[in-house]
Amino acid sequence: MDDAIRHFMTFLNLERHASPETVRNYGSDLRQFHTFMKAERPGLSALIPSTVTTESVRAYLHWLDRKHEKSTSIARKLAALRSFYRFLQREAIVVLNPAETIRTPKQPKHLPRVLTKDDAAALMDFPAGQTGSSLRDSALLETLYSTGARVSELVGINLEDLRLSEGLVHLRGKGRKERIVPIGSVALKAIHSYRASLKPSVLNPQPSDPVFLNVRGGRLTTRSVARIVACYSNRLAGGSVSPHTLRHSFATHLLDEGADLRSIQEMLGHVSLSTTQKYTHLATDQLLAVYDKTHPRAGRSASGRVIKDDKA
Repeated sequence: MDDAIRHFMTFLNLERHASPETVRNYGSDLRQFHTFMKAERPGLSALIPSTVTTESVRAYLHWLDRKHEKSTSIARKLAALRSFYRFLQREAIVVLNPAETIRTPKQPKHLPRVLTKDDAAALMDFPAGQTGSSLRDSALLETLYSTGARVSELVGINLEDLRLSEGLVHLRGKGRKERIVPIGSVALKAIHSYRASLKPSVLNPQPSDPVFLNVRGGRLTTRSVARIVACYSNRLAGGSVSPHTLRHSFATHLLDEGADLRSIQEMLGHVSLSTTQKYTHLATDQLLAVYDKTHPRAGRSASGRVIKDDKA
């Protein structure tokens, strides 16, 4: 089983071009399943993939549920098993996929957090000063908010991907899917200021060099960006946010200002329009919140519940 998992990780990385985070998560999930199965069969010296049954997978999911794993986490672990066994079927290692017929746990529906426009503006202003790190942090915050890029797409931007005269940037998304999106002049100016502040050793760059660098001059990682965003956003009244919150805010603020869903879908790189449509709910919720707070005859409580008139 260990060898099969390693081969699957190689397949994800080299053929599927999965993100490092996906490869890491799937590997962790499959190793957890392997450990569970060995504990369930203590006399077994080695687990063979073909001996795993649908009942074995169900027992694993029940075990995760008893551990109070979130339904989103359980769904991901089930998806990892499905993908793993589809790979094994393709390689003619197994005939049946024991996870194929198991229904994915129902997921809770919740709307992502979105910054207000004032909070977004404040966050952009937090990296103060002219030091290299503050200029870099300002540039990456502006780029995230200006383009709606995923954090993996942000760290993958190379100098050759910036089309300065056109105000465009080339992004590489999930599964190596590529798209070109607008980038605002404020973000471009922040990038220029940051790059101009770099040491002479990196002032003779190659087109394939990354835009955003760490302190050692290498490509910035997704985890580093997450820490940077959390550090600055922790000053906001609502607490720290993730880089993905800026992606949600980008889409919602565009919708608020009249952008159509199709355009937002293209800029976000969503395959399905239904994925983008959640932002219409966010925009409606924000509209209702403003109305309830400001209109003297809104007739709603702070929770949005309509207040009944007892005298009627």
